[in-house]
Amino acid sequence: MKLASQQRAQEFFSRAVLFGAMFVALSLSSARAAELIVFERAGCEWCEAFNREIAPIYGKTDEGSRAPLRRVDAAQQLPPDLAFIEPERLTPLFVLIDRGREIGRIRGYPSEENFWGLLGVLLKKLDASETGGERAQLLEKTLYVND
Repeated sequence: MKLASQQRAQEFFSRAVLFGAMFVALSLSSARAAELIVFERAGCEWCEAFNREIAPIYGKTDEGSRAPLRRVDAAQQLPPDLAFIEPERLTPLFVLIDRGREIGRIRGYPSEENFWGLLGVLLKKLDASETGGERAQLLEKTLYVND
């Protein structure tokens, strides 16, 4: 009788630990699920402008906390975890992703002021998609930047 009780207690404890670990893993993955991928290329003057004006402070901003910057060399093969992104020749290309899906894009680097505004639109779209609302469908997938 005692042996059966100990086995049940051990089984309960094992399940509790497993569910606890799953909860922590899911919490951590959703907390940092969004990323801002920047496709850049050596010699790209607009990439250099972004690196000079935005990149040094990006990680210190609310936007940088919500969607950390991840750099990808456009001349190299896509990393396997980004295979769902359709690459373009234009650089820089900013792609906001969340949990393996694309939220939207900013093509080119318009200027410091315009970049923050366009990124704000993408983050609102991210918020709308997280709530499951249909507002996400009302926002355009791609934001174009005039040269």
